[in-house]
Amino acid sequence: MPRSTNKEIILGIMVGTTGISLLLLWYHKVRKPRTAVDLPKFLSLGNSLDLMPLQDEMPNGQGTTAIVQGRQLQILEKLNELLTNMEELKEEIRVLKEAIPKLEEYIQGELGGKITVHKISPQHRARKRRLVTVQSSAASNSSEEAESEGGYITANTDTEEQSLPLPKAFNTHIEELNLDALIQAADNLRMNESSKMESFELLCDHKEKFRDEIEFIWRFARAYGDMYELSTNAQEKKHYANIGKTLGEKAITRAPMNGHCHLWYAVLCGYVSEFEGLQNKINYGYRFKEHLDKAIEFLPEEPFLYYLKGRYCYTVSKLSWIEKKMAATLFGKIPSATVQEALQNFLKVEELHPGFSKSNYMFLAKCYIDLEQTDTAVKFCNLAVLLPCVTKEDKDAQKEVKKINTSLKR
Repeated sequence: MPRSTNKEIILGIMVGTTGISLLLLWYHKVRKPRTAVDLPKFLSLGNSLDLMPLQDEMPNGQGTTAIVQGRQLQILEKLNELLTNMEELKEEIRVLKEAIPKLEEYIQGELGGKITVHKISPQHRARKRRLVTVQSSAASNSSEEAESEGGYITANTDTEEQSLPLPKAFNTHIEELNLDALIQAADNLRMNESSKMESFELLCDHKEKFRDEIEFIWRFARAYGDMYELSTNAQEKKHYANIGKTLGEKAITRAPMNGHCHLWYAVLCGYVSEFEGLQNKINYGYRFKEHLDKAIEFLPEEPFLYYLKGRYCYTVSKLSWIEKKMAATLFGKIPSATVQEALQNFLKVEELHPGFSKSNYMFLAKCYIDLEQTDTAVKFCNLAVLLPCVTKEDKDAQKEVKKINTSLKR
C-alpha cells in the first residue's frame, strides 16, 4: 500500500475521533439543563389565576394593590389574546371546510372542460334577478361585477340567472309612495321570512327621501339586522351589522324615548359583538342590557324583548368565574343573572304570546333542566317540536330540542 494512502487513512481516523469527542463533550454540556422541561407560559396560567386574590381580599397598601391589579390585568390580556387566536383559528377551519367541496367541484369542472359557474349565496342571487329587471333600461351589458347600495354584487351576464323567469320590477312605483305607505309595505313584506330581502330593498330605494324620519331610520336599522340573519357570509354579516348599528345609534340619539330604537340598537350591538375581541364583547354586552331595559320600559307588552332578556340572563348565568372576574377587572362590575331570572322572562314571553317561537320553548326546557324539573322540561320540548321551522333560528332550535330529548331519555 502506498505511503500517501496510509497517511490519508490515519488523518481520516484522527478527524473522525475528534468529531466524536466534540459530540460527546457537547452532549454532556447540554444534558443537565434539558432535564427540566419548560412548559409554555400560557399552560401555567391556571395556577396563577388560582392564586389571584379577589378585590376584597387584597391588602390595604395601595402600592401592593396596584401591583397585584397590574399583574392580574397582564394575565387577563394574555388570556384575551389566546381566546382571540382560538376564535380566529376556528373561523379559518370553518372556511377551509366550506371551501373543500367547492374546490372539488371546480377541479371536476375543469377536467371535464366545462366553465365553472361562480356560486354565490341565495340572497345575492335573488338580488341580482331584481336588479337585472330594474336596470334593463340602462343599456349596460358589462360583465363586470358592481357593488350595490345594499352591499350586494350584481352581474348582468350571469347565464344561470338569465335562464330564470324575471319578476316584475318591484320599485317601478317608488315615487308614488309616501312615508306611511312605505312603512306599511315594508312591515307587511317583513312578516314573511322569504320577503325580508324585498323589504330591505324597498327601504334602500327610499333612504334618500326619508333618511331623517325616525320611523324610517329604526326600520332601516332593523332591515340591516334581517340581512345579517339571512346572510351566510362572514364579511357580509359584519358589513350589515356595522351599518345597522350606526343607524341604530342615529335612531336612539334622535328619539331617546322610542322603544323600537332601543330594541334594534341593542340587537345590532349583539350582532357586532360577534366579530369583536373578548374585551369589546363584554362592553357590547353591557350596552345590550342597558338598551334592552330601556326598550322594555317603553314597550312593556313586546314579547320579543323578554325573549332577548331571557337569553341574556341565561347566558350570564353560565359565565365562568374567570369570565366574571375579567369583566370586573375591565369594567369595575360583575354581570349577574340567574337561571331563575331567565326562566321568568321566557315565561313572560309565553304569557304575552303563547307559542311565540320554537327557540323560546327550547330555552324554557333548558331552564327547567337546570332547575331539575325534568317533567316540565319534557313538556316544553314536546311543544317546541309541534311548531313549524320557518327561520334559521327555528331550525337550530329544532336540532337542539332533539339533543335535549335524547339526553332526557338516557
